[in-house]
Amino acid sequence: MAILVTGGTKGIGLAIAKRLSKSGEDTFLVYHSDDVAAEDAKMALEAMGARVHLIKADIGSIDGAAAIHQAVADTGATLRGIVHSAALIYPTTLLDADLEKFTRAVETNGLSLLYLVQKLLPVIDRGTSIVFITSGGARIPQPRYGALGVGKALAESIVRYLVMELAPKGIRINGVAPGLVATTSVADMVGSQDAADRLFEKAAKANPSGRMSKDSDYASLVEYLMSPEAEFIQGQVIAATGGVGVVG
Repeated sequence: MAILVTGGTKGIGLAIAKRLSKSGEDTFLVYHSDDVAAEDAKMALEAMGARVHLIKADIGSIDGAAAIHQAVADTGATLRGIVHSAALIYPTTLLDADLEKFTRAVETNGLSLLYLVQKLLPVIDRGTSIVFITSGGARIPQPRYGALGVGKALAESIVRYLVMELAPKGIRINGVAPGLVATTSVADMVGSQDAADRLFEKAAKANPSGRMSKDSDYASLVEYLMSPEAEFIQGQVIAATGGVGVVG
């Protein structure tokens, strides 16, 4: 059996891949363009004993999803877990958005979940768990977050609709919403690393739990949703935020 993680060579996706990868099993890491980061991730997981397969593809397109399926099928692997963590960062207000860029971002951040699940159906079976990585911004609007938040809100709706079709097949699908995590994507969103560092400091102080999110906070949750013990959890979006979004 094997796992597949989109956006699995950096940040949140890589942290999850490290948590889920097992010695002697196949791990498929899907990435878009950063070959250096992909090779670094591959070496890190291989050091843990995993058989790592890098798949360079555009998850935001139907052809890209088909290429991901073909890469998995060529190995003969059956996926026990799929984590869709890839995202396209386009910081913008809605009224000032370049509509072509915005549409592309929403497709990558939302519709791509359907592309991926539909194309991977031939290489999954009963007991497979699918987890979409979402965020609180799908429900609570944030400045210049619309292209990501709207896309993720769309994907959360797709999660719920897919339950009707996947649950009878013994396949489960859920979402996980991490809290704010110190990744390079945050710097891309807010414009600079200095701005990101200020945001991280402010977020840690404002969090009811008194700190920033750690990789283990959300990766352990994904790991549980991949386990047989979670077989009756379907169509849920579970937040691991320390209380942000519940307590102001």
